[in-house]
Amino acid sequence: MKKISLIIAASLLTLGQLTAQKKQNSLLKNSTKMNTTEQAEHYTFKLSDKVTRQKVSFKNRYGIVLSGDLYLPKNSVNEKLPALAISGPFGAVKEQSSGLYANQMAERGFAAIAFDPSYTGESSGEPRNIASSDINTEDFSAAVDFLGLQKNVDRNKIGIIGICGFGGFALNATAIDKRVKAVATTSMYDIPRVASKGYYDKITLDERTKILEQMSLQRWTDAEKRNPEYGNCPNPDTLNGNEPQFVKDYFDYYKTPRGFHERSINSNAGWTKTNGFSLMNIPILAYIKEISPRPMLLIAGENAHSRYFSEDIYKIAAEPKELMIIPNAVHVDLYDKVDVIPFDKLERFFKANLK
Repeated sequence: MKKISLIIAASLLTLGQLTAQKKQNSLLKNSTKMNTTEQAEHYTFKLSDKVTRQKVSFKNRYGIVLSGDLYLPKNSVNEKLPALAISGPFGAVKEQSSGLYANQMAERGFAAIAFDPSYTGESSGEPRNIASSDINTEDFSAAVDFLGLQKNVDRNKIGIIGICGFGGFALNATAIDKRVKAVATTSMYDIPRVASKGYYDKITLDERTKILEQMSLQRWTDAEKRNPEYGNCPNPDTLNGNEPQFVKDYFDYYKTPRGFHERSINSNAGWTKTNGFSLMNIPILAYIKEISPRPMLLIAGENAHSRYFSEDIYKIAAEPKELMIIPNAVHVDLYDKVDVIPFDKLERFFKANLK
């Protein structure tokens, strides 16, 4: 298990040692093209006939232009709506899981924005495909800015949903941004924790040091070339059958028609080889207790490899808090399985607490 943990953690940080840089650059070039018919219309779910979807954009406080889809219930023309900012999973785009969540919540009477985080998808930021504890937290607050400026949104009734790695950033954003009235996460990951310590905190100091040394030396290469090198896609194109079950689960979502998207890092691109540089040293959940007295809802699958992240946060968070374990579910079941994701629970939670 220790060996597997190190391998997986290293993949989160460097995501491949032998990248075909020419192929990667082509993928990145394609990922930043906007408004082509194929890309604009490719969603991994069907838009509800009770919902409208509109392309929008807004800036975060670092000047990065974020791309989003605003979902609204069709029968809400003259209403002030409660609103939700939604993003994730880590390495995904708004046409995947976050858009599905926004679609479902708009059906239930919410204004909901699903957005691409900075440096990914259709959002701006150079170089491409990098993550940041600070900037990805700020992305949520920027989405709250956008929602609060809409004439049909009640800015006093705004919540956040974070999926997978953006569950952690959602909690961090809620702790610091007091405009957020309630937060929910599904299949939550603490990305800086797993980047710096590996799964189940198994990475030793010596192993962590070696990973950081590798990334430090990679910076020389990037500086000399004046461009970052990229790792392989987090998910392989084929499986040999010996992978951990959760790797197979990721493959089943990101690499098949079920969840594949051409702009998704997890489907066909890769993070920079130095992506973990700041993540490894900037934890995001040190102030989790400061979410209180606003409520949090943590949802995880019974058989999810990531379940322990939600359980650990639940232990240290202050009330009001709730941990909901979905029987028999694995991590990616909460990405897109509408018969598994407890949308009715999410509806009750936010309608009760966005006030």
